[in-house]
Amino acid sequence: MLALGLVTIGILAPYIAPYDPLKTDMMNSLKGPNAMFLLGTDQLGRDLLSRILHGTLNSLKMTFSLVVIIFIIGTALGTLAGYFGGIVDTIVMRFCDIFLAFPGIIFAIAVAGVLGPSSINTVIALAVVNWPKYARLSRGLAMSIRKKDYIKAAKMGGAKEYQIILRYVLPNIIPSLIVMATMDIGTMLLEISSLSFLGLGAQPPTPEWGYMINEGRTYIQTAPWLMIYPGIAMFITVTIFNLLGENIRDILDPNKQYEGEI
Repeated sequence: MLALGLVTIGILAPYIAPYDPLKTDMMNSLKGPNAMFLLGTDQLGRDLLSRILHGTLNSLKMTFSLVVIIFIIGTALGTLAGYFGGIVDTIVMRFCDIFLAFPGIIFAIAVAGVLGPSSINTVIALAVVNWPKYARLSRGLAMSIRKKDYIKAAKMGGAKEYQIILRYVLPNIIPSLIVMATMDIGTMLLEISSLSFLGLGAQPPTPEWGYMINEGRTYIQTAPWLMIYPGIAMFITVTIFNLLGENIRDILDPNKQYEGEI
């Protein structure tokens, strides 16, 4: 319910935000929290509450897009590698080893730097870094499933390879992958915010929590709310999705299979 409420806030941000998050008002710059501006204003007089609410939408949209991309790519490649084995497995796993050989966030910074600063390029950079863990997990699960008797029975019954994968392999590995993806939302949000903090993600004047924290660094002594409130929003969001991941794990994967199948 908390996660659903958070997503609802993001979707309704344009309607519930008290002010335009992009409208500047230098007469009210760096105002502390008050009756007019509940969380204060930034250096350009923009309402911080409105920017945080709109930042919820932007941050969640980028995070969900990233998780979906790495989920699809990693699951597809890992399943093919685990089911077919041989040269397919060798090629996919060698690519995984290449990407895993570099420190993740450093590699993402390098990729984002080459592509240029933008929200889309941030998602692409982090997708390049994070898909291998889904590939390794789905590979391990597919390798164990392909030895099952019902897979052999399906082959003897004349089922084609793609039919076996779609009907028998994927339905059995998806629950563990969904658990991993749900628990990954908080981590991906932090990584996106980290790149935005460094200036490689969302660009001004787009409200995004990581960049908002970066903007507030200059005013940490005179206007600490510029960093505190976006940081609290990020902390609450990560905590909520981590709790959601724990609950989904208990429902879909009570034996925690995903921890030992990589």
